[in-house]
Amino acid sequence: MGAPSSTTTVVGLVLDATAALLREAGHDVETQVVEVRDVALAATAETIGGLREPHLDAALRTLEQADGLIVASPVFRGSYAGVFKTVLDLLEPGSLRGIPTVLAATSGTVRHTLVTEHALRPLLSYFGALTLPTTIVAVPEDLVLGSRPVPELAARVARSARELADAVAR
Repeated sequence: MGAPSSTTTVVGLVLDATAALLREAGHDVETQVVEVRDVALAATAETIGGLREPHLDAALRTLEQADGLIVASPVFRGSYAGVFKTVLDLLEPGSLRGIPTVLAATSGTVRHTLVTEHALRPLLSYFGALTLPTTIVAVPEDLVLGSRPVPELAARVARSARELADAVAR
């Protein structure tokens, strides 16, 4: 909801760690962040009216053509955000087939720590994504001053980044 959001911050932590690992291994790395907030209105307009705007089409193609993904959503009412789902609904089933994917979420409470397992993993599996074992659910206490991870979160970020880097390199 904010700018920058805690969800974007968590994505950035995993993205930076993964890119660093891949670069250290000698791979060329190009990263791109697709913010739901940037395509939400266009996704809603397509859902209602059926016309796809070019910037939404580019965002969806970015997801489908990625070598690896970090997919994250804030938690609302115990699940991923509705607008997040609206955007993903525009992908074709199987369009993320085999793409290694880290699942992450941010929540205001630890009561939602299984959201990646009961909501995000089935959703991304439907699209064929290869969801990786380590998931991240961050609560406000996990980010010092809104951007620095506490040691427990930093360890999960490092582990998920290693899994993603290894899968992308393969």
